[in-house]
Amino acid sequence: MATQVIVLNGGSSSGKSGISRCLQAVLPDPWLALSVDTMVEAMPASLRSSDAGITFGPDGQVDVGPAFQAMDAAWTEGIAAMARAGARVIVDDVFLGGAVSQQRWQKSLAGLEVLWVGVRCDSAVAAGREIARGDRVEGMAALQAEVVHEGVAYDLVVDTTHTESLACARTIATRVRR
Repeated sequence: MATQVIVLNGGSSSGKSGISRCLQAVLPDPWLALSVDTMVEAMPASLRSSDAGITFGPDGQVDVGPAFQAMDAAWTEGIAAMARAGARVIVDDVFLGGAVSQQRWQKSLAGLEVLWVGVRCDSAVAAGREIARGDRVEGMAALQAEVVHEGVAYDLVVDTTHTESLACARTIATRVRR
């Protein structure tokens, strides 16, 4: 069966978004690229700084509440529905709950052909990218660099510490079933 979904999991500023764009360029078929950042941006502003939604601590800690969790559950089911309807989808996510986050995705994507990809990056390198981006709370990259991978099973792991997004995308593309 052809790969229907590619799930990229990694900490903030690890390079997932760049890899997603490069995958869209190197894969022969069209793929949608959807990011947890897109979902957060689509949420009402009132939930982007609320205990019910999502909060970003001054040290980079990210906490999510029940309204965020409900929207996230709908988001994952929606992505699965798009894949079941024939769209090929690249998911860019941050598994704050490690293995529990992957299990949530596995439940939603049950019956679909999924390529699970870990996107690693040295925490110091990711922290430098975080500062250069200027749109993240300082400390998120360092806090998330390892915790998002705890207990998560992958088909493939790429490391962007010294490897560019395009090279990582080409490596991933070799594992995509057509």
